[in-house]
Amino acid sequence: MSRRKVRPGRGGLRGWGGVAGMAVACAVTAAVTLLPLAHHSGRTAGAGTSGGVATADRARAEACTEPEASLPASGADGPNIDRIKERGKLIAGVDQNSFRWGYRNPESGGLEGFDIDLVRAIADDLLGDPDAVIFRAIPTNQRIAALENDRVDVVVRTMTINCKRLEQVSFSTAYFRAGQQVLAPKDSPITGYDSSLKGKRVCSAEGSTAYEALERKSFGALYKDDFDGTERDPDRLTVPNQLDCLVRLQLGEVDAVVTDNALAAGQAAQDPAVELKGTEPFTTEFYGVAAKKGADDLVARVNQVLVDYRAGGEDSAWMRSYEKWLATGLPGITAPPAPKYRTG
Repeated sequence: MSRRKVRPGRGGLRGWGGVAGMAVACAVTAAVTLLPLAHHSGRTAGAGTSGGVATADRARAEACTEPEASLPASGADGPNIDRIKERGKLIAGVDQNSFRWGYRNPESGGLEGFDIDLVRAIADDLLGDPDAVIFRAIPTNQRIAALENDRVDVVVRTMTINCKRLEQVSFSTAYFRAGQQVLAPKDSPITGYDSSLKGKRVCSAEGSTAYEALERKSFGALYKDDFDGTERDPDRLTVPNQLDCLVRLQLGEVDAVVTDNALAAGQAAQDPAVELKGTEPFTTEFYGVAAKKGADDLVARVNQVLVDYRAGGEDSAWMRSYEKWLATGLPGITAPPAPKYRTG
């Protein structure tokens, strides 16, 4: 497919309008909300863990059959919760670029969305105040590093629970079910995650499950940058933040995006010239609240928050947040995913 011509007089951006313009402004502000972590620091995620612990974690990951199973819910305190209470603030790693999930309202300047509602529920439980939060915007590829380096207490940022990540961080029970899907212009010949991607330039976020899916099966798509993972990485096909992919698509620099359908629905709402391709997601993934590896007291407490958050059926806090932020783009969801707990 040839490069699409951009419309004159629109800054070279296809479908670039109010909300999408806000999104790019958010991407710029993200750098000042959280001191930027090194983009290619050379430090492998999980570095600094003792050899014995790392070996045990790898063994658990190899035997991992139910990654969504988390610690039993508990209302008890512990050392990690005590530290948050002494500080008087919960420090949460979030996105401020994902429309309807975690984004900065251009009028109020405040952060809003489904993930932001959940962060406030956690702060309310721990500190008795939903506003007792320091939000730190972090790029997709730095979510784990932010936890390992104690820059945040939790990450609530559409982060998929999987066995590989369980080697590096701890997760709550699942709070949302999503799946990978292809986002492309409405007039594109791309039909989904299939052979129509052959030869097409496909964008995904670094450190995302979308990139891992393309590594497993790309259908001949071009999805890796030259010098990927180095200082010379041009960040065109693999980018630090998911929203960067939408910008690349609007600029005509890529032909499609692979991302969670939950995020893609928000991006399609930002730009009416693009749409989800294929009738169904080609993976099933669950989002969880991530905490530093071994922060068991905090994970168990977040699981208790989620028990309360899900309670109440159609009138639950979870359903109210879903109806407010997600129902338009992801209709038909009648309940949150049921929690799974580890036994033994």
